[in-house]
Amino acid sequence: MPNPRPAADMPLDPQTLPALKGISTATIATLLYKKGFKSCYVQGVAPLAADGPRMVGPAFTLRYIAAREDTDPIEAFREPDHPQRVAIETCPEGHVLVMDCRQDATAASAGSILLTRLQVRGGAGVVTDGGIRDAAGAAKLDMPVFAAKASAPTNLTKHHAIDIDVPISCGGVAVYPGDIIVGDADGTMVIPRHLADEIAAEGAPMELFEDFVLDEILRGVAVIGLYPPTDPDTLVRFEAWKAARG
Repeated sequence: MPNPRPAADMPLDPQTLPALKGISTATIATLLYKKGFKSCYVQGVAPLAADGPRMVGPAFTLRYIAAREDTDPIEAFREPDHPQRVAIETCPEGHVLVMDCRQDATAASAGSILLTRLQVRGGAGVVTDGGIRDAAGAAKLDMPVFAAKASAPTNLTKHHAIDIDVPISCGGVAVYPGDIIVGDADGTMVIPRHLADEIAAEGAPMELFEDFVLDEILRGVAVIGLYPPTDPDTLVRFEAWKAARG
């Protein structure tokens, strides 16, 4: 089967990204599952700042392979075309930098200095299945950072940056450039680009219904017949609840 069409060929509705900022990753996971997509949750990755802002944006990718002593001496950072540095300086404004570290967090994939530069350039966030060094500083950024864990060793000890803006895996999930990345306290979801408009349109009504369900549970209603709404009266009460809220 061919790769998905390039993101440039799949424009988004202007309301899609703003709408996704109000939709939880849990809701997105359920909606994707209904469409047959079971493996879009980035495993082993969490926000460095538990109370940080939600993250939404198209993916810009960086791929690492295993480091080797002859290709990754400390002097490698002096190279003006080092892919890690180039990724920081070329990630488009409003995009999320997603890094493939082969789920190896024994070394960092970046640190607070580079991530601060990315924030200054308008990056929408970072996702890595590797480590982050200077993690306390990275956690204080306004830009959300999702990582496997804090990790002091420099990336050169384990990771060789090799490709930019190519299909990658991150936390066991395929990520194509331009896929839409959403992150919150529960973790990170990857929305295939061609489904982003649908997920954004379907997410808000689902979130609203779940608000209603919580209100019903708090007033003592049993979950059977309520969630999912197999009892016809549930939807009748939902419509009345919506009308009462205006």
